Amino acid sequence: MVFPTNANVLVGLDRADDAGVYKVSDDLALIQTVDFFTPIVDDPYAFGQIAAANALSDIYAMGGIPKTAMNLVAFPLKTMDISVLRQIIQGGLDKMTEAGVVLIGGHSIEDSELKYGLSVTGFIHPGRVLTKKSIRPGDRLILTKPLGTGIVNTAIKGGLASLSVIESTIRLMATLNRRAAEIMSDYPVSACTDITGFGLIGHLAEMVAGSGFGMTIHASMLPVIPEAREYAAMGLVPAGAYKNREFRENMVTFGPQVDRVLQDISFDPQTSGGLLISIPGAQADALLSNLKDNGIFHAVIIGEVTETSEHITMR
Repeated sequence: MVFPTNANVLVGLDRADDAGVYKVSDDLALIQTVDFFTPIVDDPYAFGQIAAANALSDIYAMGGIPKTAMNLVAFPLKTMDISVLRQIIQGGLDKMTEAGVVLIGGHSIEDSELKYGLSVTGFIHPGRVLTKKSIRPGDRLILTKPLGTGIVNTAIKGGLASLSVIESTIRLMATLNRRAAEIMSDYPVSACTDITGFGLIGHLAEMVAGSGFGMTIHASMLPVIPEAREYAAMGLVPAGAYKNREFRENMVTFGPQVDRVLQDISFDPQTSGGLLISIPGAQADALLSNLKDNGIFHAVIIGEVTETSEHITMR
């Protein structure tokens, strides 16, 4: 299959990345992305916030600034009150307002299953685009949000999560990666991605595949939602985690001290997860300190890029 392209496409379908990038001029490129999904929480307003934050995240991961968005809606008019849709849209609008993004349109269809998300366009200088595969040996890896949202959402669906856990996880997923992206723009970041549906290992694998380099991840440093460990030990692991493991387990070696629970968490599909930032080791501590000083308290250095060929070791 041959895809149409031209010389102005800086990031396209020839490589797996978070968004596409099209050069408009010597000092301007457009970043384009789209994402939508079915509800993962019961509260319509919270769902709208989370879906919007998730869609905007791809722009931040590429180093850009989101500017415009269009709504994508599938709604079961015959079985659900329109007030639910209004709450979802309001949640998305409030998150767009927080991000400084303008809603300029959208499209809706009637469907048997509710879905919501955004198509987002952002701006960036063509010379400052961050891609996944620009990692360099000696880079250290900073993760800005804890893992485990997929497992917690499975517990929520099963009616096993407490109200406090539900509220804190919603806040986590609805938090924009905007501030983290703004802070990292002042540092010589090598590469970046956001941790979403493929889980931590899946996104790390995308970074090392074709790069010629590998990664070492320190299991004890991984930030994890505390309750996610408990739920994973109970077997509340989403089907997507097993699919992620099946797809990428050939690219990762787990040390004997990494138990099955933490392995499951590392494959857990995240919704609106944190940024994974690869930065030269000499600047890593300064970036981490700046992130924490600006309220990104979960940020932590989880590992480093190595010379080993396109493989991940977690120990």
